[in-house]
Amino acid sequence: EQACKVLNLDVTEYHVAPQVMPKEGGIAYHEWFIEFSASPTKTLEFAEELDNQLQGKNSYYKDLRKGEMLDIIKITPLKIGAFNAYMKEKGKLGGQNKLPRLANDRTIADELYKFKIDF
Repeated sequence: EQACKVLNLDVTEYHVAPQVMPKEGGIAYHEWFIEFSASPTKTLEFAEELDNQLQGKNSYYKDLRKGEMLDIIKITPLKIGAFNAYMKEKGKLGGQNKLPRLANDRTIADELYKFKIDF
């Protein structure tokens, strides 16, 4: 919420998943799949601000970042309506079903790539 205020962005929905062994190499990171209310233009700035906010609120996260055990978060912006489309595909669209915001694996994350915004 604070990162959104700082950069004047509106997040309508998100899902966070770990990337433990990045294909591109490097260290692990958290990938945030975010649906913004309008096409985002500041995703790198948002990642930096969100990372700073998380470090300020979670000392364990800060230690992992400072110790270079965890890389800065990666933002994957999704098309408007992506989460509803995903839930509809799964036959779970409706008020009684919610997509988990946090995951311990990449099951949902890997499927969300098809809704990614290509710049």
